[in-house]
Amino acid sequence: MGTQVEVKEKVKTEISLQEPGMFKVIYVNDEKTTLEFVVESLVDIFDYDSKSAEHITMDIHSNGSATVAVLPYEIAEQKGIEVTVAARTAGYPLMVRVEPESV
Repeated sequence: MGTQVEVKEKVKTEISLQEPGMFKVIYVNDEKTTLEFVVESLVDIFDYDSKSAEHITMDIHSNGSATVAVLPYEIAEQKGIEVTVAARTAGYPLMVRVEPESV
């Protein structure tokens, strides 16, 4: 009688981890949101100093929109929500978009 040999295969799974993609937080200019509110939101929510916040605000006003931060998705989304809630609470229609950095 022959001897049976049991063969077990081991499969090594290779896992490739990638850093999460970065997302742009973009403010969109409108005719009602005050420049002061935009500056204040940049200082309060994104920790800009007032001079940098004023410069970015003028970019938004002049160009119709501007990227105010590039962050991992969850943080970008949270900051966008914070700005939107603050704007609506103050009675402003400020629009904030979050989109992939490399589009």
